[in-house]
Amino acid sequence: MIKVSVMYPNTPDARFDHEYYRDKHMPMVKALMGANCASYSVDKGLAGGAPGTPATYVAMCHLFCDSLQTFQAGFGPHAKTIAADVANYTDIAPVMQISEVVVG
Repeated sequence: MIKVSVMYPNTPDARFDHEYYRDKHMPMVKALMGANCASYSVDKGLAGGAPGTPATYVAMCHLFCDSLQTFQAGFGPHAKTIAADVANYTDIAPVMQISEVVVG
């Protein structure tokens, strides 16, 4: 199992529409990827590690897929459509990481 994490750094004056991301963008991604995406989660940043500090990321999503090849097969054909929707919810450049899930 792999996890594809897309993280949006919390920067001053950045725009992020959490409701659009949760209710429209991520369900669209899941629908386009179909069975290639086993599941996904969405996180909304609340705070940093030290008291009174802001969250490092304003939002994150995590796509869970059986393998890197499964992710690529599901995401690749729809990458342009998915990327075109980003402007509808944010002006933040995302950071992406693909990880192997070693404990579930």
